[in-house]
Order: sequence, then structure tokens, then C-alpha cells
Amino acid sequence: MDGMATVSDDGKNADRRWPRGLQREPPIGAHLTTSRRGYTHHGMYVGHGRVVHYSGFSGLWQGGPVEEVSLSRFAVGRPVKIVDHDRSPYSPEEIVGRARSRIGEDDYRLLTNNCEHFCNWCLCGVSRSAQVERRWQMPFRVLLALFTPTRGAGRSGSPQVQCEIEVRL
Repeated sequence: MDGMATVSDDGKNADRRWPRGLQREPPIGAHLTTSRRGYTHHGMYVGHGRVVHYSGFSGLWQGGPVEEVSLSRFAVGRPVKIVDHDRSPYSPEEIVGRARSRIGEDDYRLLTNNCEHFCNWCLCGVSRSAQVERRWQMPFRVLLALFTPTRGAGRSGSPQVQCEIEVRL
């Protein structure tokens, strides 16, 4: 069964075609995730048990190309989840076409063009990674708090104003 685990609540009548976390075939164009050590890996389901994704790190801080692999190879024995997206401007077939159009691309950059950026681009046309944004947001907020003067500091009766800045990379 290609290394896939049994999926069911009680283990009875389990469907062995899908990795842990999935009870049935994901919808075409679904954004999938699976955990890795220290991060979450993302890919696009293109049907027939296949996923298009940026392949994992092939060297220090450098990933491999966009490739199409089996769902079990994408999961590497870990549970797989489907990411809910409210809506996409693209049909499922267009999402699959967008994902496959980048097969062979070898321009992985951890902070600006990773597997999550790829999936969000396929779905929404916007290259974005919440994982990267979350990890960088706190250091930027700390630096801003340390180096941004507040108005009214030291004046009695004057309110102190602090800025809340959302960092988008």
C-alpha cells in the first residue's frame, strides 16, 4: 500500500488508500499540509493520488525543484490535512494547471518562495507564507518597540501612543 497508514476513527473498515488524516480522496486543487521537524510542508492535490509541491531541502537552506509526487511520498508517513480556503478566484482545474505550470522550477527561497508561497500562489495568485510571517513578526515588533519613540513620553497628562504594525513579507 505504498507505506500509507490506516485511516479510521476506530481502526475498523479503514481505507488504506489515503495517508493518516485523510478519510477519502481530497478535492482536486486542495491545499494539503503535513508536519515536518520544525515546520509544516505544503502541496497542491492534483488528483489520482498525486501532489505538486516544492521538494524538500536538498542541501543546507536550499530546496529542490517543484515536482509532482505520489500522495504517500508527500506525506512521508505523517498525517495529512486539508487547508480550508474561503474561496479562490480559480477553478479546481485552473489551480491544478497553475501548480503543474511550475513543475521543474528550481527557485526555492526559504523566506520568499517556499512551499507555502507556492500553494497560496496556485490558489489565490498571491505568493504568501503565514509560517514565515509569524516567525518574523515578533522580532520586528520587539525591535520596533525598542527603537520607536512614543509621543508624550515624560509629559504629565499627555497620552502615550504606540504603533501596532503588521509586518508583511
